[in-house]
Amino acid sequence: MSKKKTPLVWYVKWIATMAVLVSVSFRYAGVEYHVLDLAFGSAGAVMWLWVSILWNDRALIILNTVMFIMLFGGLLKNLF
Repeated sequence: MSKKKTPLVWYVKWIATMAVLVSVSFRYAGVEYHVLDLAFGSAGAVMWLWVSILWNDRALIILNTVMFIMLFGGLLKNLF
């Protein structure tokens, strides 16, 4: 019996999905968690962007590029 190798993309996809869900949970929890919402959302978006580039999925590339720019910009605005 041989071990099946799971590609890195599979792990990144699921970690990114969890990051986006955590981000939405912080958004639901209230404004006092706004920075955490932006941080987890940015991380999830950039990971999903990487996956979508590897998959060559233009719709996901556009979605996650715009989402990352907006979330990361909001994070920088709140931190500085």
